[in-house]
Formats: sequence, C-alpha cells, structure tokens
Amino acid sequence: MESQKKVREIYDFIDENLYLNRPDIEIRGEKLNSTVLFTLLTGLNRGKELILGEPGLGKTTSAEYAGSLLYRYPLAIIWSSEVPGHPEQTEEKIVGRPDLGKINRGIEEVVWSNFSQLPVKIVDEINRLPETKQSMILDGIDRGNWGYLNEILINEEYCLFATANYQDRGTNTIIAPLLDRFDIVVESKHPGPNLSFIIADNNKENILRNPLYEKRLEKVLKSKISYERKLPQIEEICEQFGVYLKKEFGIDTIHHDERRKIESEIRRLDFDMDASAFTIMFLAELSFCFKYGQKRSNEVCEEGCHYSGYLCHEVRNCASNRLPSSIKSYAQSIAWLWGRSEVDLEEVKTVIPYTIAHRVQWKDDFIVKREKNKRNDPLQIYLAKEAVNEVFHRYYEQKEDIKRAFAVGYRIINGEDLEPVEGDHPVYAEIKNDIMRLKKLKRSGDVGEEPF
Repeated sequence: MESQKKVREIYDFIDENLYLNRPDIEIRGEKLNSTVLFTLLTGLNRGKELILGEPGLGKTTSAEYAGSLLYRYPLAIIWSSEVPGHPEQTEEKIVGRPDLGKINRGIEEVVWSNFSQLPVKIVDEINRLPETKQSMILDGIDRGNWGYLNEILINEEYCLFATANYQDRGTNTIIAPLLDRFDIVVESKHPGPNLSFIIADNNKENILRNPLYEKRLEKVLKSKISYERKLPQIEEICEQFGVYLKKEFGIDTIHHDERRKIESEIRRLDFDMDASAFTIMFLAELSFCFKYGQKRSNEVCEEGCHYSGYLCHEVRNCASNRLPSSIKSYAQSIAWLWGRSEVDLEEVKTVIPYTIAHRVQWKDDFIVKREKNKRNDPLQIYLAKEAVNEVFHRYYEQKEDIKRAFAVGYRIINGEDLEPVEGDHPVYAEIKNDIMRLKKLKRSGDVGEEPF
C-alpha cells in the first residue's frame, strides 16, 4: 500500500496547497474533487484527459501540478512544453523543426520540441485549433509516435491533458476522431467565493519551481544527442528534483520504475461478475440496433422499435472500441487506489459517465427532457450520469438473469449443449450473436481473456 499512500498524499498536497476546490464526487463514502482525482489517475494510466471549464478556473494548472508531481518535472519545464491552441499553430511548433544549421549543409536532422519529448503533454485550449489542424496531433496522442521529415520519436511513457473553454466565437468543434481518443472528460469548476478570494493571494505554485533543475533539464532537452541517450540524463535530474521536494516540503513523488510498477498492479485487477455484466450491458445499449445490426450515426432508429426503451434509441452514434479500454483502466485505477482486490460496481458506475460524456451524441428528445433539470455538472456529464443511473436500474431488476445468460453462454462456448438464455434486453441478443464467433475463436486458441 506504499504507492497508494504516496498518490493519496500527492492528491492531498494539490488539494490543500495548489488547486483549491470543492469536492464534487463521492467514492465509498469519501468526497473528493473529480478534476484532481482523474487528472492524477490519467498521469498514472498513461491516459488522455479533456478538461472543460470557463476561462480562469484552473483547467491547465490542475494538469501542470499533477504532471509535475507524478513525473518529477519542475513547473517551468512543464510550461515550456505546453502547446497553445490557436489558428496559426504549426507542426513545427508542436512536433519539431529542421536543424537550420545542418539543413543548409544538406543534412536533414530534426530538433524535437519539448512537447514531443516530455511524457507530460498539455494542449491548452485545444478547441481553438481549427479542425484541419487538429489532425496534426492525432497519431502522436494516440500512440506516442511523433514524425517529422524522415525521423520518428517514440514516447514509451506519456500522458495527455487538453483543456477546452466552452463554445464561443473563437472556438471550433473538436473533431470526432480526436474526441474519441480522450479516455475521460472532467470539468474544472468554480471553487466558490471564499476559496476564490484566497486563491488571489496564493503563490504556492512556486513550490514546484527550481531554477537549478529547470536549467539542467532544458540543457539536456536542447542538446543534439539522440532522444534515447537523453532519457537517462533526464531521469537522473528528475530524481534529484524529487529528492529536493521531499527534503523541502515533505512530499514523496513517484519515480519511473514505481510508475511502471503501479501500472502493472492496476492492470492485474479483475472485474467481479457484477462489474463485468453491468459494463457489457451498458456497452450493448450504446451499440445495439435490432433493425440495422449496430448503431450508425448515418442511420435513424424507427419509432415503435421494440427496444425503444433503451439507450440505443436515445443515441445517434455507436460506442467506440476505445470506450471499454477507458472504462476498464480508470475503474481499475480507482479500485487500486482504494486498496481493493478487484473492481466492483461502484468503481464502474463512478467512471462510466466521465468516459462517455464527450463520446456520446444524444438525440434531441433525450436532451430536451433533462437540460432544464437542477444539476451541478455541465450538461454532457449530467446526461451521462442520468444514462448510467437508468441502465443501472434496469440491471438491478434483472441482474440474476443477465449473469445466468453470461454463465450459460460461457458453458456453450466450452462445448456444452445448451440453449442461450432469452431475455428482453439487447444484451441477450448480443450474447447469442457472439456465441458462434467466440466458439470458433476458442477452438483456434485466439481468445485471450475468458469470454463473458
């Protein structure tokens, strides 16, 4: 539990000293701030987080503090790597540029930006990038591969934070492929007048500054040696900065090997039966279509469909294959942080709204019925929470039958001569659709984890 204790202490340090806030989420009876919590989990997960909010409410600074403490980078180095979103942004400013001295001699060599080199990547006001320029960072944020000229830089470890103000005259629509690459979305909320008044005199971010280590890191980042040779030098300086933070402020940070150990521990946590069944049931409602085989954004459900009482009738688009991965990694992370031996329903119910709010395109009727309701969340996160509550109510009513359907499906796949369980929910139809395919994969040995 030593690593969990460190992460908890980092949360408390940010919460009490750097990012003053109000708690807006409750997990196992404990009230926390969703922005601080999910930003830390994103850093540990090598995840990608979209932070929404009004101007000046700490969207960018929350990511800076988490990145600095989780990866041991002084704050000025984090600042130097940030990419501002604006219409004139170029690939040369984001990824890298030619070495002008060498290109004049006919030698092509790339000077990589700090953004592409550092594991903590922050794009400020990403929705001010025009749609045509958002595609410049698609592959990099998805795989950690950054290409320029004929060279490529690969980040073995990285996380991404992007901030977005609410729509105004200067913003653009974030393209769907880019939105889908974000695992999670949170809102950086107003802390209230009392804390806001305190923040005006709070200069504690200087805690995370250190000119000595900042200069050393900047020198290595600007050096002409290969990226692979820079990494151990960078890690050595980050280790020294971590020792400095411990000595001066009593805060334990996390070194590279411990981050990888934490990630391994998180990935080993299994979902219990209820968590698995509920997650698959939820995904079924987001992707199923009785008439057309699956949800498609260019096809409209007919009125009077037998399944019109489910989410498949309320959404326009189909759930992405990235969504289950996002749900799984963040639910596992919360279970790990709370010292659980497996993931249960509480973790899954907690994370799903934040993983779907930016991905789901709701139909107008679903929005109109709820947009005037009293709420503390932005509309998209509120709608996602409402959807999770609706599906959970349906799951609670028939969970034993659903779990039996999964169990019988598993037995059929393993050769037993049984009939699939029938039921009035898309998940039963999806289990039947999958049985033949999974039986074939089972025979060929291509099924990794046990199905169902």
